Amino acid sequence: MSFNHFKTQEDHEQHSRIILQTLREHQLYAKKEKCDFWLTEVRFLGYVISGQGISVDPSKIATVLQWKRPKNVAEIRSFLGLARYYQRFVKNFSSIAAPMTRLMKKEVKFE
Repeated sequence: MSFNHFKTQEDHEQHSRIILQTLREHQLYAKKEKCDFWLTEVRFLGYVISGQGISVDPSKIATVLQWKRPKNVAEIRSFLGLARYYQRFVKNFSSIAAPMTRLMKKEVKFE
């Protein structure tokens, strides 16, 4: 949760205390080492969530950029599967991927 939802950092801290106290009252606990507070961004499922919005995790972009050239239909399918996960961040993704998508058709010779 971003500080943007609270007027001050103190409001955020007070809200966090209320939540933790409520959990304690209901005998619900969290492991301290699995909790992070006051983060300005969170990496989750290949995305970076911050006060500025959602973006792609740079380490995932590196994976796409370093992917070896596909040599058969199965490798194209694997690559496009990964790349499609991020298609909302790529303008004209379908047009860019069209040549590889065509290669997956049975009547098209793989070249």
